[in-house]
Amino acid sequence: MTQPFLLITNDDGINAPGIKHLWQAVHTHANVAIVAPHHERSGSGLSITWTKPLHIRPVPWDKETPAWSLNGTPADCIKMALAVLLEKKPDMIISGINRGSNSGRTVLYSGTIGGVIEGIFKDIPGIAFSFSDFEEPPLCATEKYIFPIIQHFLNHPLPKGTLLNVNFPLHAKDRILGVRMAKQGKGYWREAPDRRLHPEGAPYYWLGGAWGAVEEDPESDVALLEQGYIAIVPIQVNELTCQNTFEKFRHLTEKDLL
Repeated sequence: MTQPFLLITNDDGINAPGIKHLWQAVHTHANVAIVAPHHERSGSGLSITWTKPLHIRPVPWDKETPAWSLNGTPADCIKMALAVLLEKKPDMIISGINRGSNSGRTVLYSGTIGGVIEGIFKDIPGIAFSFSDFEEPPLCATEKYIFPIIQHFLNHPLPKGTLLNVNFPLHAKDRILGVRMAKQGKGYWREAPDRRLHPEGAPYYWLGGAWGAVEEDPESDVALLEQGYIAIVPIQVNELTCQNTFEKFRHLTEKDLL
């Protein structure tokens, strides 16, 4: 059987433990290439670099795995991988494993998700993986789940424009109750700016954040992660139009406005 070709990226940087673990979980089952940021680009979402040149550096990895780092965002990494570095299109883009959950509305800020979305725009399916544990990600406890998830959705292709957002629960090394398909939750990190004073007297801020818990659907990723399940959310990014609003105002013209 021909092995799939997987492209790995992340937003924690080429030297992050999570990307090494993701590679470890898949490299014996697939042909792999890696393109990731030089350094951490968390919170970069789908942003790309317009105001400075992009520099690509080869990175020593396994002899069977070509790897490069880029002084840009995860979306930049995917753009350059597909336009410059790779000789063929990957079968899937996998991203992570992010340090910290990408559950709820945090997906809208996530560079881990952003790299996968960039591939979705080019009709390449993708899966983003994240740990809820922030300080000590449970690398060994989660490895056995990663390639089976990838393989299942290679065998059962996602609809065009759909990616998967996979989160592992907190304290996964101690307990994982199972795997569940989920809805994207509504919680998100609300701003909690930390005001500090520069030695010259001017204030400055670290944006900071506090989890904004809301009432969640029992089938949401937030709710299922709290119970100890691995949550898999299908996210659709192909059609952004609000169809109800479009239909309601379909015949709107300047005559209705002026």
